Amino acid sequence: MKKKIAFFGTSEFSVFILEELKKQNLLPNLIVTMPDKPQGRKLLLTPPPVKIWADREGIPTLQPSSIKSPEFERTLKEKGGDGWDLFIVASYGKIIPDSILFMPIKKTLNVHPSLLPLLRGAAPIERSILANMQETGVTIMRLDAEMDHGPIVSQEKVTIEPWPLDRIELEKKLGAVGGALLAKTIPKWLEGTLSEKEQDHSKATHAPKVTKEEALIDMQADVYQNLLKIKAFAGWPKAYFLEKGKRIIINDATIVDGKLTLLRVTPEGKREMSWKDYSLGKN
Repeated sequence: MKKKIAFFGTSEFSVFILEELKKQNLLPNLIVTMPDKPQGRKLLLTPPPVKIWADREGIPTLQPSSIKSPEFERTLKEKGGDGWDLFIVASYGKIIPDSILFMPIKKTLNVHPSLLPLLRGAAPIERSILANMQETGVTIMRLDAEMDHGPIVSQEKVTIEPWPLDRIELEKKLGAVGGALLAKTIPKWLEGTLSEKEQDHSKATHAPKVTKEEALIDMQADVYQNLLKIKAFAGWPKAYFLEKGKRIIINDATIVDGKLTLLRVTPEGKREMSWKDYSLGKN
């Protein structure tokens, strides 16, 4: 009998994982994701990447505004029929209460893009780049009541090559590796042939949420650290510097002869352009 699995996810990282599950015929029966949000200059109501993917694949979705409401919990139980076998969480965006984590027979597994206990928290990909880490990885763990604290079920190291990758490229790589590892893990976990290993909590480090304020670049600061910021904040919040009070977003840069060389920028209120064209336009 096919097992009943629900997947909680929202971002592109979740989509990369779902694509790998699809390859192994392990698609979930239900996807829980965040509500649609206004985006862009026109603030058009836009579904999250996972919702778009689920609709294309014909998988039913739930988009609760509150995951802690009795109504949502009741609906989730109803969708499970005789009972859920497993929940999977990957970049969902909300803290999931214990009453949901422990609802399925085999509880809830999480895909986390770091080698736990390193880089617990909301921004492990960005923080690994900022910390100049040459190696990171993916952890499959069973969720418990604390943040990224649960026992490890499986792990895989990932060497970051070429270095430094930007956040978008590294997210895609870790999502693919994480999805493939999850696809190998799920059957064994459901069979009960995998054991858990408690994390060494004394070695835990933290990856707090990225803020817009961090994205401001001091062009006189260390060249390499500035490059790491540009790479880490690709996509969002996007590294930038101020020129005559206006924000200049840095989309791409490199280091040439020990100097930070900008390649692509988006001046405030204008389209993206090469640094050369921007410089010519100022003169």
